Formats: sequence, structure tokens, C-alpha cells
Amino acid sequence: MIRKSKILVIAAHPDDEILGCGATMYKLAKRKCNVNVLILGKGIDSRKNNFKEKTFFSKQKDKLIVASKKANRILGVKNLYHEDFPDNQFDSVSLLKIIKTVERYINKLNPDTIFTHSISDLNVDHRKTLEAVITATRTSTNCPVKNIFSFEIPSSTDWAFNFNKKSFQPNYFMNIENELKFKLKALKAYKSEMRKYPNSRSIKNCENIARTRGSTVGLKAAESFELIRSIEK
Repeated sequence: MIRKSKILVIAAHPDDEILGCGATMYKLAKRKCNVNVLILGKGIDSRKNNFKEKTFFSKQKDKLIVASKKANRILGVKNLYHEDFPDNQFDSVSLLKIIKTVERYINKLNPDTIFTHSISDLNVDHRKTLEAVITATRTSTNCPVKNIFSFEIPSSTDWAFNFNKKSFQPNYFMNIENELKFKLKALKAYKSEMRKYPNSRSIKNCENIARTRGSTVGLKAAESFELIRSIEK
């Protein structure tokens, strides 16, 4: 049971944090946990060619930041941080640079629990984020992080198919029957990032996933995670 913990959610892009563990964030905030979010990437750079005018592109980036703040405020997040790694190009950046960035926030926030991406994901930014987190929290250091969880992202985890030999296999489930509506409300704040059903990254499908994961363990709704590491002292 996660109670009175310092939580750090580390996501590659704006909206990943809500898609992956939005309801859990809200639930833990209600438990008086200190919930913080770090978003490593800009989240929109790869779409730059879709916009004819640079000024319009810049405005879209600003809108995404505003949406991010609104979504996380709905869920009771204490602090929201943004870095500026290039969208869908984390593999073009030194992994050490990402690791050092993650370490800086760990030193600043002193979290005991981290939620982040799955190594199974199709998106390269997600995988690099997980690699950076695992390295930054290696147990040979005096790292405060005891628990590390991976979450699933619709339109990445589920689209990997046979891309990766390791598929997402959840072994930790959070009951979100009472919190799901707040996750869906937060996702609506990310209007530009959501898609119409039956796209995997649609509001309806996010609810479907929660209902399906819940049914797996006898709950009405759940967010599921892979427990990567837990240290009990």
C-alpha cells in the first residue's frame, strides 16, 4: 500500500502522465501523498511540418503547456515540471544527459516511489525514459527511490505487437472505481492530444482499458502497472 509517500511521475510527453496513471495520481494525492510530475519532452516537435507558420506552431506548443497545467491541477499534482528534449527523438540525445536530468529531479524532490514508462512500448522516447530512470535509481547509489512502477500508454504499449520480445505484463493493480472520472476529465484538458474512438488514444478507449484491467482482478475499474522494483527496509 502506497501511503504518505513522495511520488514522482516521469513521463516522456505531455498527456503520458495522465494516460499512464492519472487516476492513481489523483487517488494518491487524496491519501496526502506528495505527487510531482516531470515531463521530459516537448511533445509536439515531430509535428512541426504540419504547421505552415512558425508562429502558429509556437502557439500550439504554448497551448499544450497550458493544457498540461490544467490536467495536472485537476488531479491534485503538487508540482509540474517540463524539460525540452526533442519529441520522438530521445535516441538522438545522449542517454547520459537524460539520466543526469532525472537524477537532478530525484535529488531535488527525494521521491520514494516513481511511476514511468514500460520498456515494452513502441515509442522510443518512452523506452529511453525508462532506461534513464532505471540507471538514475541504481541501488549502488544512495538513491531514495524504493519503488518503481511501469505504466501502459494507449497507442504505444498496445501498438508494439511483436516489436519487443517483452510485452507489458501487469502485476500491480490500483482500484480506481471512484477516481476514473477524474482521469477522464483530465484527459479532456488535453484536447489536442486525444483522438476519436475507436482510436486507441480516445477517451472511450481509456475508460474501456480501465474497465478491462479492473475486471481482470475483480474490480470495476483499475490502472495496471508492472512493479519493476520494491525495496522494504
